[in-house]
Amino acid sequence: MLYPIAIEPGDDLRAFGVVVPDIPGCFSAGDTLDEAIANAREAIDFHLDGLAEDNAEIPVASSFAKHQANPEYAGWIWAVVEVDVTRYLGKAEKINITLPASLIRRIDEFVSRHPEYRSRSGFLAQSALDRITHAS
Repeated sequence: MLYPIAIEPGDDLRAFGVVVPDIPGCFSAGDTLDEAIANAREAIDFHLDGLAEDNAEIPVASSFAKHQANPEYAGWIWAVVEVDVTRYLGKAEKINITLPASLIRRIDEFVSRHPEYRSRSGFLAQSALDRITHAS
């Protein structure tokens, strides 16, 4: 999932502040822009780990447009942090599914070109989560 992050510009006297608008209470900072973004990833992982331990829902990422319209973030820098949220959804369970052979081949070819999914199972889990969270 791609979480937008809002980065308050820093300078020689102040660190770059980071807020993750879709994850209430999740924030970070860094002395440089690169450090701020790296620290944001750590903050997101830490926060989602806590939510998972509490069996709380993992927040869904919103669009940049939604957050950019918020005057609270006027003049801030926007970036995105990619997070594999499937690891926070609970213990993996093995299931048996039946799919057409040509679809399995297409999935495997896609996963081979997109290593962020790691496996066929990772792709299917992320695709299902995306569909569930964006269904109206």
